[in-house]
Amino acid sequence: MTIGQNMQLNIDRLIAYFGGVNALAEALKQQDPQNAASTAAIYKWRTRGSLPLAQLQKLTALAEAQGRPLDLNAFMQQQTTLEKNTMTTSQNNRVIIFDTTMRDGEQSPGASMTKEEKIRIARQLEKMGVDVIEAGFAAASPGDFESVNAIAKIITNATVCSLARAVENDVRKAGEAVSPAPKKRIHTFIATSPIHMEHKLKMKPQQVIDAAVKAVKIAKEYTDDVEFSAEDAVRSDLDFLAKIFTAVIEAGATTINIPDTVGYSIPSVWYERISNIIKSVPNGDKVVWSTHCHNDLGMAVANSLAAVQAGVRQVECTINGLGERAGNASLEEIVMALKVRHDLFGLETGIDTTQIVPVSKLVSTITGYPIQPNKAVVGANAFAHESGIHQDGVLKHPETYEIMTAESVGWSTNRLTLGKLSGRSAFRSKLADLGIELESEEALNAAFARFKELADKKREIFDEDLHALVSDEMGSMNAESYKFISQKISTETGEEPRADIVFSIKGEEKRASASGSGPVDAIFKAIESVAQSGATLQIYSVNAVTQGTESQGETSVRLARGNRVVNGQGADTDVLVATAKAYLSALSKLEFGAAKPKAQGSGTI
Repeated sequence: MTIGQNMQLNIDRLIAYFGGVNALAEALKQQDPQNAASTAAIYKWRTRGSLPLAQLQKLTALAEAQGRPLDLNAFMQQQTTLEKNTMTTSQNNRVIIFDTTMRDGEQSPGASMTKEEKIRIARQLEKMGVDVIEAGFAAASPGDFESVNAIAKIITNATVCSLARAVENDVRKAGEAVSPAPKKRIHTFIATSPIHMEHKLKMKPQQVIDAAVKAVKIAKEYTDDVEFSAEDAVRSDLDFLAKIFTAVIEAGATTINIPDTVGYSIPSVWYERISNIIKSVPNGDKVVWSTHCHNDLGMAVANSLAAVQAGVRQVECTINGLGERAGNASLEEIVMALKVRHDLFGLETGIDTTQIVPVSKLVSTITGYPIQPNKAVVGANAFAHESGIHQDGVLKHPETYEIMTAESVGWSTNRLTLGKLSGRSAFRSKLADLGIELESEEALNAAFARFKELADKKREIFDEDLHALVSDEMGSMNAESYKFISQKISTETGEEPRADIVFSIKGEEKRASASGSGPVDAIFKAIESVAQSGATLQIYSVNAVTQGTESQGETSVRLARGNRVVNGQGADTDVLVATAKAYLSALSKLEFGAAKPKAQGSGTI
């Protein structure tokens, strides 16, 4: 008897759960040397899409022996996670993953996201199994409120959270924004360090405590799930922290967050500090303790893991470590550290790790922040072995140099099963699988037309191509924007490159020409001869969306004018077309996009 596709069995995901084909074969051999499935047999499971029932029972027993029991019913139904939900049985054994990509991550220079883009990210985060999604800072602007509210209406499994200063208006705005969500949280904060209280808040310590308590009580009018953060806890007095935490817990706070706002701490010190704080709060056993670390000294992940060892059971992090200044703790690194070093931590998360790479690429595409090749877990080099000694070892036995497999984090799951003959229905269905729901038939038709054009140019299309395509198309559909129409680039060795470009501003067609030191310089000068934005070009980058010479080129342009910084993105198989699109995209955001105020002066916690 076999169990297979008719019961929605996902063989690839099952194998990835055990670390890949080789790791699974070795584990089965150790469990039952006489009757273990070989690597060849496991590959056949993948090809057939089925496996014998007896083997499935052995896999269940193997997972049990590894301390990661599978829920067989959940497996058959392809639920978000293959693991049994340990949250209800052992709160202390479960680490809550709190994602703040759309709030703190958005504070990276120029990384602002539209409502539609945030919805796409939120859907993918939910699919990955994130516990709490901090969707934004509702009181910052009407646009932020709308984004948080829209996400609250569509997310059902994860908790939707909004940040709020310890100010009544902020808290009520947050409460209104998250109200449609089945699971909702208000996250309120106030600075607690002497330097912040004196110079930023201009408040006495008792006033700060009173404001925090009031904010928590107001938040309880909207939800039972209330989080309180002490901004700049790393430089706050321990006795004062114990005092304010005791007060807000009495007021009804259910999660207490201890942030390293300025990325100042180191792991051993952070462990000690967290331990002392938890011990010093008499009613601390009533709440979930959390940490939120910044990466200014490159230790955000290490500090977060030290906090976990000290007793926190929620970690606040972002995809790709995105965030203000040097960024936040990286979600993918924290999750994989907990998984790979389960022997050390003995803790679980609800994350489906095979979704990590797709989500990482999506966030990179939307924000215009490319992933460095040597980035842990999601970088292009993360599973590349250049050294001959390493290559030989990996070929003989992967675990010689690989502590996790590429499959386990989703590197091989991004192939799009559509071609140029695919219809609108299949296209729409694939978009839905990727968390993309376009608001109108017009938008769907435009994206579908772009897809057909791309399918004529590329033999293989990947999920990343589709994300890049949709982001590019949606950016150009705004009536109040700069929109690329066409261009002619002339370049010859020994001659000055020239760009002739046609684009529109608010629907009005413009033509421009300019020469430059190179074709990119010529394109930018031509556009600026008409736009005259007065902006300064800070960054220009080009990245291949996927592999191969047919890949789309994805370009990013960062422009600054005064206090405004924006990122523009463009994608096309012609990188010079993508370059023009990216510059026009940045100009659209600069000229027609609203500036975002930061939370409580700094916007960080």
